[in-house]
Amino acid sequence: MKRIRPTQAATVRSRAVDGSRGPRGRRDANASRSWVRMGFGLGVGLLMAYALGQALLQSAQILTLVLLALFAAVSLDPVVGALQRVRVPRGLAVVVVVLGVAALAALFVALVIPPVGKEVDQLTKQIPIWLQDLHNHNSALGKIEDRYHVVEKVKQQLASGGLGAKLASGVLGAGKILLGLLTGALIVITLTIYFMIGLPSIEDFALRLVAASGRARTRDLTEQIMRQVGRFMLANLATSAIAGLATSAWCWALGIPYGALLGFFVAIMDLIPIIGSTIGGVVVSLVALSVSLPAAIATALFYTGFRFLEDHLTTPLTMKYVVRLHPVATLIAVLIGGTLLGIVGALVAVPAAAAVGLVLDEVVFPARDRV
Repeated sequence: MKRIRPTQAATVRSRAVDGSRGPRGRRDANASRSWVRMGFGLGVGLLMAYALGQALLQSAQILTLVLLALFAAVSLDPVVGALQRVRVPRGLAVVVVVLGVAALAALFVALVIPPVGKEVDQLTKQIPIWLQDLHNHNSALGKIEDRYHVVEKVKQQLASGGLGAKLASGVLGAGKILLGLLTGALIVITLTIYFMIGLPSIEDFALRLVAASGRARTRDLTEQIMRQVGRFMLANLATSAIAGLATSAWCWALGIPYGALLGFFVAIMDLIPIIGSTIGGVVVSLVALSVSLPAAIATALFYTGFRFLEDHLTTPLTMKYVVRLHPVATLIAVLIGGTLLGIVGALVAVPAAAAVGLVLDEVVFPARDRV
């Protein structure tokens, strides 16, 4: 029997006490290091996700403008494609389409300026008359002034500086809003033109991210989505034109002022599904109050009937035969899009829902059926 030397026994005892030198100790050390590494990676990942979320929130307005410009470019692409089919170069076709849209915008501005200028002119002429009525104790304004002393209160507010500060802040706020709208419109117009010119190149670049085996299928699906978006916008423009013409004819029949301008306004608002025609009808009904109360009531009834026909005849046919989308899905998509992105979301909601439905029909459901 082999005898163990005292020095060897001491070494064995020391190794038994210090387990870190054995296999089990090394496993424990590796496990602790792996947990530390996992915790560190998880913390870094959470910080990066938080930073990315904050960046997306801060750039949400810019991303919305980019989305709107891309949607406008895809919507106008069928017109550009039609011009290309008659041997017009794409660059020239984009110029023709842009000039056509600019002509429509100029027509709208030309319709807006005369009534606005007329109302401003009437307001400037009416202000001296109102000032005289304030000092006339027999007039309605004079009686209000005698009871509430409006002029004196305004003078006190101006002397204290409170009203002036509020007016100044209101003017500055309105100026910022107007500047933001103009800047946003310029960004959307510029990006739309660039997207329209480079849409084929953008599509080719995006398809290079797809595996070569599925590239042809993805290209076909992308073209189907773009065709559906284009057809939806053309159908939406047609229904909006009908709404605008009906509004102008109704205004001229009842003597409601600014019939052409109101028709143009209703046509633009009708581009927004579900809620656009309602907003346009409310505005026209309020303008009809300047004629008479019966005219306003008749206008409200007219738009109620028109909205009923649009919801139960025009829109369902459009959704069924143009984008093959159920009206319930249309309503849900518009509500979700409007909640997330406002008017822009409501405008792009239906084409987005149609694209999702097409992907489900062509890719997801067939794959599930084969399982």
